[in-house]
Amino acid sequence: MTVKVAVIYYSATGAVHALAQAVAEGAASAGAGVRLRRVAELAPDSAIDQNPQWRRHTDAATAIPQASIEDLAWADAFAFGTPTRFGAPAAQLKQFIDQAGGLWQEGRLADKPVTAFTSAFNRHGGSEATILSLGNVFYHWGALIIPPGFTDPVVYAAGGNPYGTSLVTGPTGDGPQAAALDAALDAALDAARHQGRRLAQITIRLLEGGRVTDAATGDGETMAATTSPAA
Repeated sequence: MTVKVAVIYYSATGAVHALAQAVAEGAASAGAGVRLRRVAELAPDSAIDQNPQWRRHTDAATAIPQASIEDLAWADAFAFGTPTRFGAPAAQLKQFIDQAGGLWQEGRLADKPVTAFTSAFNRHGGSEATILSLGNVFYHWGALIIPPGFTDPVVYAAGGNPYGTSLVTGPTGDGPQAAALDAALDAALDAARHQGRRLAQITIRLLEGGRVTDAATGDGETMAATTSPAA
């Protein structure tokens, strides 16, 4: 069965864009049809021009189609990405989500699997809070939240965020610091691919009416026993 996954994101300097591409790759590897879409930029040019990375990415991102509400209607499942802004989603993504009221009223967002991912400058910069705040939207939709959990070793390698992949960008530099950031990016991209693949696989099983299990670990009780941290 081919399912349809919409990966919708906002990225200022490119970190979330990289994660979104990896999520899309993961979903496609499971056989899903994928739409990778960026939401509209709301910031004025005067603000964007103050940050060369922001300007470079904004100019480069024009190659990615802009998201529309039709993408939500089309999809069987969603993945949303955003940088954290004070522990909450960026205004650009929130503005897009706020346009979905009509689909919500019609019940066309209910029962669809959804997952989220994010990035922050600091390790404790609000990544988990950002993903959890998006969860409030998904509850209202009646969507089915599909977190990565601790379902693959790549989640641990990327920092162990069970809510969704989160990339710590940190300060730029040279030497060991730059190497550490490169390694963190590689780990986060692996986790994002797993998250996208998991979203697609579970969507396939739901639409086929099958029982959701993890082939590598067995049933949910086995998963809990093998991944719960020691007290």
